[in-house]
Amino acid sequence: MRVTLGVARKRKNKRIFKEAKGNVGGRSKLLRTVKETVIRSRAYAYRDRRTRKRVFRALWITRITAACKMRGINYSQFIHGLTKAEVELNRKTLSELAISHPEIFDEIVAVAKSAVAT
Repeated sequence: MRVTLGVARKRKNKRIFKEAKGNVGGRSKLLRTVKETVIRSRAYAYRDRRTRKRVFRALWITRITAACKMRGINYSQFIHGLTKAEVELNRKTLSELAISHPEIFDEIVAVAKSAVAT
């Protein structure tokens, strides 16, 4: 008995086309091109989920560095002071404090400076 793959293949292709929706030209219309595009987009998505973490950490460090320079301490001394004072705040939190609550960040800088001085 001959088996046709009509329904299963249609469902599979439909799923792939749905994932490629929004692409330009043949990248959303032609099966072979769509498959290539979807494979590549999945690879980029996987890679960039990891890259995003690096980019955000760099942003937080840049913000903290700028806030520390305004208060007369450099970033490495600030982090060293926090480590010595056993203050366990991550860089994301420190960045948010530097922007949203500068008075609290001033207190944290004072703690770091005193820990470095001793």
